[in-house]
Amino acid sequence: MKTSQSLAAIRSEIKAGNLTMVQIVNEYLNNIEFTKELNLYVEVYRDEVLEKAEALDLKIKKSPNSLGKAWGMVVSLKDVIAYKGHKMTAGSKILKDYVAPYHSTVAERLVNEDAIIIGRVNCDEFAMGSSNERSVYGVSCNALNKELVPGGSSGASASSVQADTCLISLGSDTGGSVRQPASFCGVTGVKPSYGRISRHGLIAYASSFDQIGVLGHQVEDISIALEVISGSDEYDVTASKREVPAYSQPLESGNKKIAIFKSAIENEGIDPEIKEETLKFIEKLKSQGHQIELLDFEYFDYVIPAYYVMTTAEASSNLARFDGIRYGHRTETSGSLTEMYANSRTEGFGEEVQARILLGTYVLSAGYYDSYFGKAQKIRRIIRDRLIDVLNDFDFIGLPTSPMPAWKIGSIVDDPVQNYLADIYTVLANLAGLPAASIPLKNHSNGSGIGFQVMAGKFKEHELLSFLGTI
Repeated sequence: MKTSQSLAAIRSEIKAGNLTMVQIVNEYLNNIEFTKELNLYVEVYRDEVLEKAEALDLKIKKSPNSLGKAWGMVVSLKDVIAYKGHKMTAGSKILKDYVAPYHSTVAERLVNEDAIIIGRVNCDEFAMGSSNERSVYGVSCNALNKELVPGGSSGASASSVQADTCLISLGSDTGGSVRQPASFCGVTGVKPSYGRISRHGLIAYASSFDQIGVLGHQVEDISIALEVISGSDEYDVTASKREVPAYSQPLESGNKKIAIFKSAIENEGIDPEIKEETLKFIEKLKSQGHQIELLDFEYFDYVIPAYYVMTTAEASSNLARFDGIRYGHRTETSGSLTEMYANSRTEGFGEEVQARILLGTYVLSAGYYDSYFGKAQKIRRIIRDRLIDVLNDFDFIGLPTSPMPAWKIGSIVDDPVQNYLADIYTVLANLAGLPAASIPLKNHSNGSGIGFQVMAGKFKEHELLSFLGTI
């Protein structure tokens, strides 16, 4: 039995006596070993997960009525999500050997509902990157084609699902870091509304943008995971107190009204194959009875500049705590305290993180705050208002997940503009705090996946997931 099939199928086989959790975990562990060259996992909890699988098998046999909502689900965690008693390093030297002293809310909720966490996976350092090439552990590869990047910063999360080393992976999404790698790796990735999931235990890149998201093959499995991890949290004041719907119970989904941003499809920089597959998918939606309308979106030129001004500003503040005193790597020096700070951070942070901290500090400085950060905030509000206006008239917004397919490892590592433009369509949802998902369409001729993105109104994850389950 392939473990990549749905959670429902796995549970059915277990109940029929044809499969055990120990067998499932062993198959995943074998797949992790078999795909080691992809460099996806930075730590695998082999002995621990086998013990948990044995305990779960006993629970299934003796008290099946007490099983949690996530039983049978094996999960990988991005290396920015705390799991008590386990290392968490954000792909950075500065956090080498740091052990999480507490559970993140999402990890605790999964474990309490009988999910098994199999290991932590690689990521761009402090979630800063679009390709998973910026990690102290080295580059992760795309499971569809190991010569290609898996996307970022949650690239190893997406690839770990595609490589059949887990059923579900939790990543973080600041500007598309769940959806863009989902597209590149040919899986489904969902970023919920800002505030839908607690960020307690998530290492922050840009606090007003970050949101934990879920990657998997099946919408139904992602729905169950979201149902488990969503909800209010006393440790995170930004987590919404709204009641969590039963995402695993689909809503009645009739024909929908969908706005397509034609400027995204007609962009001269879009890959021809992505454009062709997007247009084919739009025709498929029409044939299913959905009402499609092409709209202009006039703000794409401002999306990436506004996003990077604001996120680097927030990063420069969030990463100030990593100074060699409170956390992580410290350079011993006979010089001043200031020299120790500077040397520790220079040695501990990679080039991309250093560049973003410097840029963020610059745009927040007294002489440039209004010229850059202040204007970026205004642009963010304009974009948010425009998206909300559209979603007042339409059920969903549709557009390509990325204008380009996954590129060869190392081919544009020194071209930050190309890297940043890979997120131009996904950033929209983060600027507005809206839920969005990337679903796989077809593989590109270079072996990369091609994804289509669907965006919904604030806190309308249930409607989004129900719709995705029908197309």
